[in-house]
Amino acid sequence: MKRRKIFIYGLLLVVSLVFLISGCTQKEDKTIIRIGASRSLTGPLAPIGDVAFGPILKMWVDEVNAAGGIYIKEYDKKLPVETVIYDDESKEDIMVRNLEKLIVEDKVDFIFPPIGTHLVLVAAPIVNKYKYLFWAAEGGASQIKEVIKGLPYFFSSLSFSTHNQVPVLADIMENLGVKTAAIVFLADDHGVEYSSAAVPQLALKGINVALVKSIPTGIKDMSDIINEAKTANVDAFCIFAYPDETLLSVGQSIELGFNPKLFITSVGANFAFFQQAFGPAAEGVMGVGAWNTKVSPGHKELAEKLVKNFGEGILDWWGHNLYYASLQFWQQAVEAAGTLDQETIRDIFAAQKFNTILGPTWFDENHLLATDCHSGEIGQWQNGIFEVIGPPDKATAKPVYPKPAWPSK
Repeated sequence: MKRRKIFIYGLLLVVSLVFLISGCTQKEDKTIIRIGASRSLTGPLAPIGDVAFGPILKMWVDEVNAAGGIYIKEYDKKLPVETVIYDDESKEDIMVRNLEKLIVEDKVDFIFPPIGTHLVLVAAPIVNKYKYLFWAAEGGASQIKEVIKGLPYFFSSLSFSTHNQVPVLADIMENLGVKTAAIVFLADDHGVEYSSAAVPQLALKGINVALVKSIPTGIKDMSDIINEAKTANVDAFCIFAYPDETLLSVGQSIELGFNPKLFITSVGANFAFFQQAFGPAAEGVMGVGAWNTKVSPGHKELAEKLVKNFGEGILDWWGHNLYYASLQFWQQAVEAAGTLDQETIRDIFAAQKFNTILGPTWFDENHLLATDCHSGEIGQWQNGIFEVIGPPDKATAKPVYPKPAWPSK
């Protein structure tokens, strides 16, 4: 009898331990993937987010959820995606607080990027500290190559000055026979980045940079600078700034009759709203970054979906295809990992290729989207289309030089 009781007690103990161990190891029933981001919903960066990564993210989330979510093998089911986005008002300190809240308090599964090169560079070490996979959308700079070396969880998807826009621009200008140029740049990270890359690159091609001028954020009158470039009779006018300054420079160049043979902008001419704003006057103006509906059937489909969802003016002929491809890559990396573990997904990001709208897509040894994946580096408005004009092997049209004169007032 005593032995029987001991046996029963022992059996109960074993069963209890089994249930206890099972309860401790059983995974939480995951029902959703929460993606957090600090985005500039207000402030000077807001207009960029409104037409750049913002609409791409919204459309992609809708597509993923319409398909039932992202399949995660660890949970043996598809999980829908939810975004948790806080407004940083285009301010660094607010963005930093937002990121800490998303990671520490909200415990989101992933972090997506803020807007602009400066905020990306500030955010990257914070997110890396918590070992969250992090990739940049609206933001790119040569400093990223150095920053990334110490941040293994940081990747960058956008083409930018030295990767590989300015070198291609310099080749185009040399081949077209440009002899002199004026460079105007915004006195911030973006403008300094591009001007610093362009001046030596053009010099190497034997192009005389006759004028280099910085401008402040919020400038309302560029007439003095434009008249100076007009007096110098430069072949090319390069403005490396954001849409407000870009639109101002073109508008005042038309008013003052300054019509260089080549006119190129960084952030500005790449947007469909630029062509809508200037109509025939946009003809021949160049911009950095380039894709269009001719690049591939997938690019044509992307443009059509964006127009259907947001209207013609939303199209960004620099970054939209790169942002969309990055989300496609991210989703496939997560599915390949079969888990939401950041390190596992990070290793896949660093080593694997996936097919996206760009074709075979991968990140290089510097964690930058490989230049072979870029659809183009320089575009030009021709007959209402932002044609890819460089590099030659990606071109959808040859560059027009000199550009047409501004239409009569």
